Amino acid sequence: MNQNAPETAVIIGSPLSQVETALAKYKAGWLVSAINKDTMLETPASLQATRHLKLAMNDISAARDGFVLPSDDHVKRLVQFVDGWDMSQPILVHCWAGVSRSTAGVYISLCHLNPNHDEGEIAAMLRQASPTATPNMRLIALADDYLGREGRMIAAIDKIGRGEMTYEGQVFSVKALLS
Repeated sequence: MNQNAPETAVIIGSPLSQVETALAKYKAGWLVSAINKDTMLETPASLQATRHLKLAMNDISAARDGFVLPSDDHVKRLVQFVDGWDMSQPILVHCWAGVSRSTAGVYISLCHLNPNHDEGEIAAMLRQASPTATPNMRLIALADDYLGREGRMIAAIDKIGRGEMTYEGQVFSVKALLS
């Protein structure tokens, strides 16, 4: 980890069912909800509204009638939110199951915060932290382009492959700044 990074510079991935517990356990002060609009989480009382990013999207990789496809705007807003994170408290990223959109959000955040770090090493770290992680490939592709990673993010996630099958992922945490 970066020598100047506080111990609170942690990113947490979570399913919706564990958000309140994980916020309390990790003392997270920032929250990203990457979930469909019908199940969007209200900002918990423990958080300031400005520290809760709501990204209404479905867990899909191609357009479907009645669903919200992850977009460039979602990625841009995530990156801008992470830029505003002061690292004084952990940030928690959740989706419905804690497997696809949230793990994509964690991976995108790690790649953004560590622009000179190898994408494959970051993906391997994600896999070690979350054996079920199966990041949404549309989000990864959009972020790869937005962050100028020239296909390396996509290749790294392809290399770690699909995570273990599960109905719901476990809460996990990773250091935000890598050495």
